[in-house]
Amino acid sequence: MKIALVDVDSHNFPNLVLMKLSAWHKNFGDEVTLMSAETALQEENLIFKYDKIYGACVFSGHEEILNELEKRGVHLGGTGTRYREILPYEIEHIMPDYSLYGITDTAYGFLTRGCPRGCSFCLVGQKEGRKSYKVADVSEWWDGQENIKLIDPNLLACSEHLDLLKQLAETGAYVDITQGLDARLLTAKNIELINELKIKNLHFTWDNPRDNFTKSALENFKKLSKVKDRRKMIVYVLVNYWSNLKEDLYRIYWLRENGFEPYVMVYDKINAPKQITKMQRWVNNRRIFNVVKNFEDYDTRIG
Repeated sequence: MKIALVDVDSHNFPNLVLMKLSAWHKNFGDEVTLMSAETALQEENLIFKYDKIYGACVFSGHEEILNELEKRGVHLGGTGTRYREILPYEIEHIMPDYSLYGITDTAYGFLTRGCPRGCSFCLVGQKEGRKSYKVADVSEWWDGQENIKLIDPNLLACSEHLDLLKQLAETGAYVDITQGLDARLLTAKNIELINELKIKNLHFTWDNPRDNFTKSALENFKKLSKVKDRRKMIVYVLVNYWSNLKEDLYRIYWLRENGFEPYVMVYDKINAPKQITKMQRWVNNRRIFNVVKNFEDYDTRIG
């Protein structure tokens, strides 16, 4: 069969579902083609050229594109769509086809799913459940690659996270924990295991400005951690949700002063005040952020 896989987001991060679908179909000798949503919409008689067409979308805001793709016979799925289908077990647990995106040195995957926090701005609790649970061993999606990108929503909340951290350490690969680790769940034991990892990047979250426990947990991590390069210790800072500018800047300045790299995440960015999006540009552009120390100076300069 001829299979088309449509990456609706088309960003720099490969779609894991599409890589698993590709591996599954190639196992049966099917011919697989990856394309962007734009390419799919430009194809005439798309539905007649392929036996099956899958489209995956992670992020919201693509409603018009998704409607057009559906009209053309694309079977859609993902958190950015209105569908909540899950892959069959035999596809979910297959080694991803990294060659679909030309990837040779990096493995992508989940060890756990779900999160007990139930934050109102996050879809994970609704989609995956209010409990963090193991879904795979590292060997399921890592096959000797030099780098690992872990995309778990709340690894430290899983009761088996110590064993999973050991598995990551045993690979000898450089590990990028791409989603925010819950600093409130850090302990001397799991910090000790994190110290055994070859860290490429660590990401934490500080979503609530009135949550002082996260601040103290980050301070403790800094004392016990072997990671000393601030560029590897990134903290997501949620803004435009339940905080004001003063609370945002407090977190940003504190993180920089204490050896962490803040990274601003704007909730409902399309409708956010201009001052908030300016602040995001100031913080997330490292060259500017390291030179212009105060947001007030940056805000004044760009008018």
